[in-house]
Parts: sequence; structure tokens; C-alpha cells
Amino acid sequence: MVNIRITNTNGTEQSIESKAGMSLMEALRGANIDGIVAECGGSMSCATCHVVVDTDWLTATGEISDMEDDMLDCTATDRDPGSRLSCQIELSEALDGLQISIPDNQF
Repeated sequence: MVNIRITNTNGTEQSIESKAGMSLMEALRGANIDGIVAECGGSMSCATCHVVVDTDWLTATGEISDMEDDMLDCTATDRDPGSRLSCQIELSEALDGLQISIPDNQF
């Protein structure tokens, strides 16, 4: 199992566990985390699964593709250096303890 630490939009923190192999977006939606809309269901066409990855985890979450980079320019909240689309992060044991923040809004 992969433990994910989340700072919610209201500043509270919580942890969830998920199976390796799922996308971070699937894990967040499955745990009913507020603020993750994921309107397109993970097809990288809406940017409503925007999360901010803690700087200590940026390398571990992998490279951002050109398409994801373009979509991150369309987020409702200002882009942060750790901004990622959660649909593009595949969970693995190497991401156990991953720390993310949920932006204030997705629209």
C-alpha cells in the first residue's frame, strides 16, 4: 500500500492509503477528497485534478509531459512549481509517504 499525506484546502491534514498502480487521481477520488473534481476522468483534458506536490517529492513523481505542462497553464488557481495533474502520477511503493496539497479551487 502507498500512504499519501494530504493538506486540504482548509489547511487540515489527512492521510489515505491506496494500491500501487493506480493514479493519484483515482486514489483521491476513491477516498472522496474534497477539491478533486477530475471532470474528464483522467484523460488529461480538464486540469480539474490539479494538486501541488511537496518539493521533496517532485523528482519521485516523474517528469511532466509537454501535454501535462500545457494543461497546467489552464488551472483555475495560480500554477506552483510543484503543480501536477494527479491523473498523471502513477502510485508506486517509491511514492509511499507522498505529500501533496489540494489547491483552493479547480474551476
